[in-house]
Amino acid sequence: MANMLALGLYAKAQISNNRRMAQMSRRNFIVGSAAAAAALSSKNVLAHGVRPDQIKIGLIGCGGRGTGAATNAIEATDEVVIWAMADVFPDRMASSKRNLAAGAKEKFQVTDDRTFIGFDAYKHVLDTDIDVVIIATPPGFRPAHVVAAVEAGKHIFMEKPVAVDGPGIRKVIRASVRAKGKGLAIVAGTQRRHDNAYNECMDRIRSGQIGDVVASYAYWNQGGLWMHPRKDEWSDLEWQMRNWLYFTWLSGDHICEQHIHNIDVCNWAHGGHPVKCTSLAGREVRTDPAYGHVFDHFSTEYTYEDGSIMMSSCRQIDGCVSKVAEHIVGTKGVTNGNKYINGENRWRFEGERPNSYVLEHRNLHESIRSGNLLNEGVRVAESTLTAIMGRMSAYTGQEISWDQAFSSDEVLMPEDIDWNMDLAIPEVAVPGKTALS
Repeated sequence: MANMLALGLYAKAQISNNRRMAQMSRRNFIVGSAAAAAALSSKNVLAHGVRPDQIKIGLIGCGGRGTGAATNAIEATDEVVIWAMADVFPDRMASSKRNLAAGAKEKFQVTDDRTFIGFDAYKHVLDTDIDVVIIATPPGFRPAHVVAAVEAGKHIFMEKPVAVDGPGIRKVIRASVRAKGKGLAIVAGTQRRHDNAYNECMDRIRSGQIGDVVASYAYWNQGGLWMHPRKDEWSDLEWQMRNWLYFTWLSGDHICEQHIHNIDVCNWAHGGHPVKCTSLAGREVRTDPAYGHVFDHFSTEYTYEDGSIMMSSCRQIDGCVSKVAEHIVGTKGVTNGNKYINGENRWRFEGERPNSYVLEHRNLHESIRSGNLLNEGVRVAESTLTAIMGRMSAYTGQEISWDQAFSSDEVLMPEDIDWNMDLAIPEVAVPGKTALS
């Protein structure tokens, strides 16, 4: 209970320091963590603050996003090599290795003895002499993989979202605090945070150029995504994992897995996470069991501590209008977060805008070499939990507070994973009837 309280205080204190500085009890955990970090950092600076001639990268999760992230990493820095790989599916591993070998050429140095298959494959990658691990498994697995990577002393690039439930979020926050103390960097796959245009716009918001932020609008509305029809030889588990988008225990639903990008931008603009939300959502078109049990649309109103709101909309339905964007409304102007400000202080972004998928890896590598280590773990955990609380509200039809979502004991991940386990499709949530766990 004490540890849970400490985590809660830490997460809250990260958000609104300008409002909370006088509340010393809410800073105790941060102060304690900082002291521990200083003590541990002095022991680990040589191990983790090195400037190696070569940065060896391990990849855990060799699907499309993992392969893409590894490609971005080798584009980011000349001295990077792909050194070890892990996945549960041999065919995904083979495809990823072919693609990376063709594109990376001499930077691809994965040998057969550094190629690992199975649910424990991630442990074997972490046992190698890699410097950085890319974690790109389905989100339900990420908390365990992040914890293991920190304990193994590896710098981390982790895809978003970083968890699918409250207990997973708490694990990631603990691991992020631990990483800071061990002198380890963590960068998350919220690449807008590394985009030059977004950063310049946010700097202008911080300087007051749109006045006080009173509202924001987040959108990720598009058509449907891929689905792999079940094969006779697939077990329940293999079928669900090959279609992980459609099972909440694996993806968190698409409000988490995809819409987190826009939610994260709005949290960035508001300067913290919301304190409550109410969501209207459902499963209108993708009703076939082939699409698991997730919803296909969400509309969520989030309220922040200062009373400002975010209106969030995400949809995956074919034949509908598409929109992927963020808009921030202030008392003196409005902005889309990355290209313009309209109002009293008009602005248009005119600078260079390199690929932010590459920049996030370059920034990670540079932080490792310089010793000015980035640690985005808590921040991305907060944005993930913002999405989770939206899902919780949608599934139950109830208003959900931040504290309810953060302290929830609902664990979505099955306790024991086995290829031959019976794994039924969870019932589709019914707002007003589905109980809050």
